[in-house]
Amino acid sequence: MSTYTKAAEAVKHIKSGDHIYIHSVAAAPQELIKAMVARASELENVTIYHLHTEGDASYTNKGYEKSFKTKAFFVGANIRKAVSEGRADYIPVFLSEVPLLFRNGIINLDLAMIMVSPPDEHGFCTLGTSVDSSLAAVQTAKKIIAEVNPRMPRTHGDGFIHSSKIDALVEVDYPLHVFDPGVPTEIESRIGQYVATLVEDGATLQMGIGAIPNAVLLALTNHKDLGIHTEMFSDGIIPLVEKGILNGSNKRIHPGKIVSSFVMGTEKLYKFMHDNPMIAMLDVAYVNDTAVIRRNPKVTAINSAIEVDLTGQVCADSIGTYHYSGVGGQMDFIRGAALSKGGKPILALPSMTAKGISRIVPFLKEGAGVVTTRAHVHYIVTENGVADLYGKSLKERALALVKIAAPQHQDYLLEQIKVRFH
Repeated sequence: MSTYTKAAEAVKHIKSGDHIYIHSVAAAPQELIKAMVARASELENVTIYHLHTEGDASYTNKGYEKSFKTKAFFVGANIRKAVSEGRADYIPVFLSEVPLLFRNGIINLDLAMIMVSPPDEHGFCTLGTSVDSSLAAVQTAKKIIAEVNPRMPRTHGDGFIHSSKIDALVEVDYPLHVFDPGVPTEIESRIGQYVATLVEDGATLQMGIGAIPNAVLLALTNHKDLGIHTEMFSDGIIPLVEKGILNGSNKRIHPGKIVSSFVMGTEKLYKFMHDNPMIAMLDVAYVNDTAVIRRNPKVTAINSAIEVDLTGQVCADSIGTYHYSGVGGQMDFIRGAALSKGGKPILALPSMTAKGISRIVPFLKEGAGVVTTRAHVHYIVTENGVADLYGKSLKERALALVKIAAPQHQDYLLEQIKVRFH
């Protein structure tokens, strides 16, 4: 086992020209990041790769362009401005394929910076809340430096790493980033209730983190024998587990297990996860593989969108050319759910933005990315109802989508249908 050292010493393993990976979401190692940035004047052309991270991303600040170059697989709030201003860049890729970039040598990592749970009696730490693509990064990087945080839950699954494999260990003790979606708004609650009508007893759920997924979970209290196979989850599952509604009894693979690759939530969630054999934190190349997803029955995938055009094309990662998030695992699960016996791919979104702009539009904004194609889309849900687009023609789709658009925008959309489809 490596001896413990200070963060400032650990980051001396980073050299100019290195390609490094930063652990994902709530597991982003804050002390190591700060220590790395403190070395900016000594470093040149260090390329940083990561998924969404929470907390410090000051390596993308103005003045550090010569030291650090960030290439993110997902654009979170902490780097959004840097990406739009050209100080960071975005790599569009399915979440299921990010580990392959490392394992197939398309991106060669010199170093991985991670946060782990404390070593157990056998010397094993875990990647805790984020296994995702971080496992592949750890397996392929030439060096690993890690914060050891007693607040990081010890999790079961693929994320074990022996402390002897870590080149520098840094003791820290600070709370993980927390996320609380709060109480759903009236619109979010209505969306949740409509989605819940599509969820059948015995379904295997995939959902994201946020207000709408939370509203869906709150609306499932009368369901039975639900399961979870998802890339991520948050606190909303805990009451359903406690009530026995979410038990995984109908799942064909990993029955009885909550399968995920990363989480973000409150302290209650992290305590719920700690040493809980019901939760399997697995490699996202496996979790998000459509061939794996489809094996469970009634896979119900619930994802979000920024805007949907009248033919069913879905933009979920950008507002025009402004990168807001990423491709993520939406397509992995939309397709996996469609291939599952009795599966339902669902995209849920409010019918309007906070400024009253329709999210159902004649055409996607110039520069917007199509994350989910119109051929993949089945159900679109807003607070105004459910549109089932599967098997429908372009004009039939457009008319179905107008019915769930905001009432004040429906006349305009109907005019656009006449112009386009005659």
